Amino acid sequence: MKQEIRRIILVLVGLCLAFLSLIVYISYFQVFKASAIKKNSYNKRLWINEEAILRGSFLDRNGKTLVYSEKKDETYVRHYLYGRLYSHIIGYSYREYGKSGLELQYNNSLLNTSENAAINELKNLVSPTTEGNNIKLTIDHDLQSKARELLRGKKGSIVAMNPNNGEIYAMVSLPDFDVNSLKEDWKTITEDPNSPLVNRATQGLYAPGSVFKVVTAAAFLEKENLDTAYECTGSVNVGGYEFSDYNNKAHGKLDLKGALVSSCNTYFATKSVEVGKETLGDMAEKFMFNNRIPFDLPVKNSQFPYKGFLDKTELAAASIGQGKVLVTPLNMAMVASGIANGGQIVKPILVKEVLSKEGKTIRTNTTEILSMATDPIKANLIKEMMVETVNSGTGTKARIKNVKVAGKTGTAETASGKSHAWFIGFAPADDPKVAVAVVLEEDDSTGGSSAAPIARDIMLHAINNIKE
Repeated sequence: MKQEIRRIILVLVGLCLAFLSLIVYISYFQVFKASAIKKNSYNKRLWINEEAILRGSFLDRNGKTLVYSEKKDETYVRHYLYGRLYSHIIGYSYREYGKSGLELQYNNSLLNTSENAAINELKNLVSPTTEGNNIKLTIDHDLQSKARELLRGKKGSIVAMNPNNGEIYAMVSLPDFDVNSLKEDWKTITEDPNSPLVNRATQGLYAPGSVFKVVTAAAFLEKENLDTAYECTGSVNVGGYEFSDYNNKAHGKLDLKGALVSSCNTYFATKSVEVGKETLGDMAEKFMFNNRIPFDLPVKNSQFPYKGFLDKTELAAASIGQGKVLVTPLNMAMVASGIANGGQIVKPILVKEVLSKEGKTIRTNTTEILSMATDPIKANLIKEMMVETVNSGTGTKARIKNVKVAGKTGTAETASGKSHAWFIGFAPADDPKVAVAVVLEEDDSTGGSSAAPIARDIMLHAINNIKE
């Protein structure tokens, strides 16, 4: 009798465990995997529901239509009017390949549906959704077109933004792909070693080279009693490693301004050791390094790994944007914006408004201050250094007639042996309207010779043509 009772208890325990396992299994998918399943391109229920709704359109900041849907033979057809130009921003929506870009991130808004499936089911019983909402971007179509034309034939990225409110005017990444021929070209695109599907503006991590000296200069200004005087001989040994200036040029006697204007590597390498990794690392984090940048698209974190072991040589390398420092072009545009904006780092904005089919504003993205990187006095000091860099230093090819431009060039060494060419800056310097970051990936040129002229043309166009 006891043995039978024991068996019954074992069976009951087994059934209870099986039941609990089933609950845990279902709960796991409901709580942790629901969003991923909902967005999975193989979710047939999702696509059946979507194909009964006229997907909303995308508009530029001036109301120009960029993407729209229309009904054809009982189905909705998506029209991407500028196949390549917005491939990394707007992305694509295809049953076979899923979604990317804002098509993915703003899927519910474009369909006028809720994240909650139960609410959607209830809503559809009462009043079925047949038309989605429209998305108005902060992008200026003409500047976006110009940015892509300036980058044509190269790998890299251009980001142009309003430094005061964070609105992105242009965001280009090359190589790109034609959204309209995605089905035909999928195999070629996915096997391309140049990774055309990657949005380099937000997902590309690059050695910044000397554009990072803007952050380093801000850290130096935070260090009280730092002797900013220096005698440059063209090279210096830090921790057993020889740091040299471009072409081993000796700059002679320098202060911080002279060092930034001439982009003196040995100055920053030497002074960074005096300042220390904590001061430099703390400043980098104020400029959003090692931090998640809230944005309408996913953004990789820029890296300044100072909290682990960082010896003198590594710190010196980091101070000039080499070594373990990696950045996204978007983050570097924010660095330039921070200096332009009196030390305030504002949240970048790509989606300006969500509009109903009747044109009513449903949601607006407003300006938000993410960090106070430095105070206005120090920001102004760095701004004047950057102005002189363009007037007489390494950034003269970014000059604009009758406009005061602030900027910094960068030439970053890479493992391939081909350098990245960088430029960050803003204009007009005394009343900033636009900030820009340009990176030419493995261009094997200097930032002053190749990235600066591109930045100049972007800033000039924005100043003359974009109204805030």
